[in-house]
Amino acid sequence: MTGPHYDATGARAVAAQTIGTAITGSVTALPAETLHAARDIQAPASLTNLPPFPLCLGREDALTCLRDTFAEANGTAITQTSAVHGLGGIGKSTLALSYAHRFRQDYALIWWINAESSAHIEQSVGDLALRLVPAWAGGASHDERAAWALTWLQWHPGWLLIFDNVEDPSDLAPYLGALNGGHHLITSRRATGWPRTIRTHPLGALDADKSADLICTYAFAGSVITPREHQDARALAAELGYLPLALEQAGAYLRQNPNITINAYRQRLSAKLDKAAVGIDAERTIARIWTQTIKALTARNPQSVHVLHTLAWLAPDKVSVSLLETPDADNDDLHEALGLLNAYSMATVDRHTVSVHRLLQAVLRATAPAEPDGSPAGRHAAEEVIVRVLDAPTPGADMAWDTVMPHLIALATTRPAGHSGDRAADRYNVAAQHLHIQGRYVRATPLLAAVVAQCEQVLGDIHPNTLTSRNNLALAYRQAGDLARAVPLHESVLADRERLLGDIHPDTLSSRNNLANAYRAAGDTDRSMALYEAVLPQCVQVLGDTHPHTLVTRNNLANTYASAGNLDLAIPLYETVLAQCEQALGDTHPTTLISRTSLAGVYAAAGDLDLAIPLHKTVLAQFEQVLGDTHPNTITSRDSLADAYALAGDSNLSIPLFESVLAQRENVLGDIHPDTLSSRDSLAAAYASMGDLERSLPLLRTVLTQREDLLGDTHPDTLSSRNYLAIAYASMGDLDRSLPLLRTVLTQYESLLGGTHPDTLSIRNYLDALISTGRSPGVLSSPDTQLSDRHRIARQPD
Repeated sequence: MTGPHYDATGARAVAAQTIGTAITGSVTALPAETLHAARDIQAPASLTNLPPFPLCLGREDALTCLRDTFAEANGTAITQTSAVHGLGGIGKSTLALSYAHRFRQDYALIWWINAESSAHIEQSVGDLALRLVPAWAGGASHDERAAWALTWLQWHPGWLLIFDNVEDPSDLAPYLGALNGGHHLITSRRATGWPRTIRTHPLGALDADKSADLICTYAFAGSVITPREHQDARALAAELGYLPLALEQAGAYLRQNPNITINAYRQRLSAKLDKAAVGIDAERTIARIWTQTIKALTARNPQSVHVLHTLAWLAPDKVSVSLLETPDADNDDLHEALGLLNAYSMATVDRHTVSVHRLLQAVLRATAPAEPDGSPAGRHAAEEVIVRVLDAPTPGADMAWDTVMPHLIALATTRPAGHSGDRAADRYNVAAQHLHIQGRYVRATPLLAAVVAQCEQVLGDIHPNTLTSRNNLALAYRQAGDLARAVPLHESVLADRERLLGDIHPDTLSSRNNLANAYRAAGDTDRSMALYEAVLPQCVQVLGDTHPHTLVTRNNLANTYASAGNLDLAIPLYETVLAQCEQALGDTHPTTLISRTSLAGVYAAAGDLDLAIPLHKTVLAQFEQVLGDTHPNTITSRDSLADAYALAGDSNLSIPLFESVLAQRENVLGDIHPDTLSSRDSLAAAYASMGDLERSLPLLRTVLTQREDLLGDTHPDTLSSRNYLAIAYASMGDLDRSLPLLRTVLTQYESLLGGTHPDTLSIRNYLDALISTGRSPGVLSSPDTQLSDRHRIARQPD
């Protein structure tokens, strides 16, 4: 403010019921009669200039924290974020406004102040004079109005002042120092620079359920929300990083455009971030809010914006600062840039790591200016960071891969269309192989998709290497349970190989076998069986009757017969495969042992446990002798023996063996390898079969959570886990948890396998019986009856 000043000191400068410590402020000098008017004029009861009450979901804890802070008489509260430190759109203003409306009756006056700059603050404070003394204030200057309002606030305690969107904490000094008769509530993107007397409150993003609820409230107001719509809303909320403003923006847009589905919005997310629905301030879209912050950063430190653009292409969470540092160089400029990003809440920085909100990354990538070589800003810098780490000599190569894997996946996932000169491209395939060994098939797919894009761009659509890369991607999709992508991609590769290589080329035969596998995984037994039956004689003709690929195809056909319940055809075919393996490869070759395990498994499925159990014991002893006690194939053989004991009803033998297998897989394969999850699932089922739900339920919940994270929400194994957990709840009589879960499972099975698939029908019948009787029909058992899932018939590799 301008004009003559005087210090606001003395007993009358601080109102009664002071809260906190007074900081000396200054105000413009006013005539005595004007000052007396400020003392004598009373405000109307509960005077406010608040905007309307906003929708504020999932913030009860934050509201309680604010209320408790003010109740402690500490004077000033500030809302920030914890993970993203006040990132625009996190809901700071909404929280402050919700607090003000909720506790409106506790204050004599509540005044909302635009605090983007000192001039805005002065004007907003001065607006109070316009409200209380309009005749005088109408002819007064901005600084005179503000001075009068400050004087009035000093005389009249019990107010709440909300300083919204503070850009510079020093702008508040004249007000916080002079006004001590009420509460100050501050919102800001700034994470640092606050006086010690101000208590800061971190504000996190919403949780998944509240985020989905917020989208649905805006998008489907007054309509019944289906489980599928809520599930889609959860997926969209995750991609939006649970950021309230983005959730509101998405919901309002979907409400205005009812013919655009949630999934369609997700597919074009980056293009929608700058679009506002009617009634939503266009300047309050996520993209435009962050653009203003980036302009401010550019003016202060251009290096910080370069670093931010680099981070936009890497994984969002806990990026090691050492990755960004240049070896054997002074990195002070980098650290200063990171400090500024942290101060403006555009990144969360600690001593060793930096994190950037994933939605901010999406906006940065979508709006990135072009570098001189035409690449988006930051892209090549991010690639060079990863290549430098992988090329550097390290004590352990696996450690380097573990460090960069999330960033390689991020680079592969965000590869711009037509991007040339990708410095990390030749690392994608190797990284995918590492993930495949670990059983992380879902994480491998974006890497292989990037390899396909690179091959198509450099070699063309029909080059043999391009077809191989597409085949590998299709295999990864199938292993990840993404059959909607796997099947058409296998069909496309097969058609191209038939056209380019001929009908009986070995690569064509391999593609035909892989497509049959995909059909079987999708539950299309008829097409799978027909394709295996067609390709098997071709393999015999081209490769020979005992070629490994021929044996694999014959074994896969036997698997399909078994899955279809046609054991009369499956058993002799398994016996043939085993005899051929013994003759061609030897009695203890690993492939022979796998065939023997498959045969034992189908004997068990046929109920012939007198044959199955001794054969499982024999092959387990052979695996232990040939491969060792902890080889994965040995552990699988042990697991198959435990399955056979379980089918025989011998829990005294099956449960200890399941427990042993689980411990070994956790130790050898890791806690979240798919085989480890299968063991955990088997042990849970064994406990449940004994009526021990106290031990079964925690395992079932754990497996479901891990499969959702590892395999995705709609992978067949994930659906099986969700289904079995729902049935366990039903067996306990907990229908409140069982019924919603079963309805979700049914919807997902209908989407994945179709409404007439046997598994879908089985689940629907179980659900109908549960609803009609109010109790679980029969003993605890899953209606999912696919033989390959329950009886573990071993499969040859593809």
